[in-house]
Amino acid sequence: MNPVTHAQLDWDDQGRPHSRVFDDVYFSDKSGLEETRYVFLEQNRLQERFAALPVNGCLVIGETGFGTGLNFLCAWQLFEQQAVAGARLHFVSVEKYPLSHADLQRALALWPELQPFAESLLAQYVAIHQGFQRLVLANGRVTLTLLIGDALEQLPQLDAQVDAWFLDGFAPAKNPDMWTAELFAELARLAAPGATISTFTSTGWVRRLINAAGFKMKRTPGIGHKWEILRGEYLGWPADTPPPPPDKPWFARPTPLHGERSALVIGGGLAGCATAASLAARGWRVKLLERHAGLAQEASGNPQGVLYLKLSAHGTALSQLILSGFGHTRRLLEHLHRGVDWDGCGVLQLAFNAKEAERQAQLAGAFAPGLLHRLDQAQAQARAGVALEHGGLFYPEGGWVHPPALCEWQARHPLITVLTHHEALELQRVDGQWRALAGDTLLASASVVVLANAAQIKHFAFSADLPLKRIRGQITRLAQTPASQALATVVCAEGYVAPARLGEHTLGASFDFKSDDLTPTVAEHVGNLDMLREISVDLLHRLGADHLAGEDLQGRAAFRCTSPDYLPIVGPLADRAAFDHAYAALRKDARQVPEAACPWLDGLYINSGHGSRGLVTAPLCAELLAAWLDDEPLPVPKSVADACHPNRFALRALIRGTGGSSAQ
Repeated sequence: MNPVTHAQLDWDDQGRPHSRVFDDVYFSDKSGLEETRYVFLEQNRLQERFAALPVNGCLVIGETGFGTGLNFLCAWQLFEQQAVAGARLHFVSVEKYPLSHADLQRALALWPELQPFAESLLAQYVAIHQGFQRLVLANGRVTLTLLIGDALEQLPQLDAQVDAWFLDGFAPAKNPDMWTAELFAELARLAAPGATISTFTSTGWVRRLINAAGFKMKRTPGIGHKWEILRGEYLGWPADTPPPPPDKPWFARPTPLHGERSALVIGGGLAGCATAASLAARGWRVKLLERHAGLAQEASGNPQGVLYLKLSAHGTALSQLILSGFGHTRRLLEHLHRGVDWDGCGVLQLAFNAKEAERQAQLAGAFAPGLLHRLDQAQAQARAGVALEHGGLFYPEGGWVHPPALCEWQARHPLITVLTHHEALELQRVDGQWRALAGDTLLASASVVVLANAAQIKHFAFSADLPLKRIRGQITRLAQTPASQALATVVCAEGYVAPARLGEHTLGASFDFKSDDLTPTVAEHVGNLDMLREISVDLLHRLGADHLAGEDLQGRAAFRCTSPDYLPIVGPLADRAAFDHAYAALRKDARQVPEAACPWLDGLYINSGHGSRGLVTAPLCAELLAAWLDDEPLPVPKSVADACHPNRFALRALIRGTGGSSAQ
């Protein structure tokens, strides 16, 4: 993985940005707004296409070169002017050198008429790091998916159907690496039937390359100092070029459901509330079933959870998911009450032994300093505000979150009905509807059901094979003292301690793979104090915890729910017996790809297995589920979506010759 580099800008005497790397301007000297509207909005016929969108309809725009976001903001403004309430805009843009927040704010100040849209974008333009970054705007009416990195590394991982392409970026003469046959083949692969495309250049070799990819381009009069520009449409994959390989059927998208857009979400923790919110933002009517008296009563009920990233320097699927999920959650938190519901105080991960120090050195070389950077012992101690024996890795955008506040905020949407004291013991599919039952009592019904109730999903027959396991964790609550107020950031080693929320610090958390008892134990409180001692003896003293006996301590225990590969389980579920039959050939040859369509359990989806990372992964996985259901661009690379797919376990079992029982 390569650290993201922000755009290096110079500013002219009119306040316009100029790229040092490409020695080129971001927009026209004359009128960037007029040029954007003419070249991209008008040539793609967006005014009439936005006006024609039905309720719950969505238009997907793809762009090469996000730059200052000017094209995006102009498209959003036109969408608001033309589209009916209930229609949605999804904008996907790739950018190798994203602007810093300060530079973006300075550039967008040039366009006062876009100010309301620019302010909304800037409020969410935080924690923009490499890979896929999802920004939710206008209460979910507008979605921006930024792909941060090289276009030819990012676009091949995109799973989307793009209705209109904005082929932007610096001029071909200045940035030849982008204007290539390989890039145009990716635009064709991602193009929906009849997709349109436009670009400000009219260079002959560019036109010929785009035509060769399956588009029909023609020159059209330009604007300002541009004599001509190009516009066109996608005719289809060229006959003389081998087509891209199809999705493997077990990871392909189910046929979108038509008819009533209603969903049951079972489980009122982070995964369930986030799923309900993502669906409601897309116009689904959601019933959120929770067996307890309120939301966030189990693992999502801890007073403080830590928002930080346990990453790999090697770009694994889990690391990519965590990086994208961290940014998404961090942006959601901007809607909550800072200091009570969350605090972006940063997270310090101590280098408590040689192995951890080596891991941190690798990470510091793989990621940008704005995401994480190393601190020596003196710097770490100054940052934390308490005495420490080690330096470590600092995550400046991390912090702590009160998970129940996030759950409550997400469940507040007018299309979500929360049904507490509703424990679904059985699910049946009758006449295209899923029915949730408790004995003979019908609790609720809908066309789609999402199981987001952690390991409880194993209680249903069709999901019993999923290899989820519960891990008990206990936190300890310690009253703030005048001396402990010095703690300025979350500090982690084997456990973690957070700055106080409402006069109380959270300390934890234990790991117990064997106990099924949720009664807090003295032994685990003592274990948590031992973890605090390893983090900071000074803080232990400041809290007066060196004089506390385990019997004096308060806390709570809950079960984390995790999978064998530590990735969540997210997506549509297949009928296991029919799956084993359809793909039995894999037992003999794992390289085969049988053509049989996947035997989906229509309308049944999973969002579970988030382990101790639910704050980071559950909200983004809710967006992934909603994208599956609404046939939208996925918010993560295709390889990551496949790695999280429920079918991965049935597939592994077949390949290992153990079909009929889950791969452990």
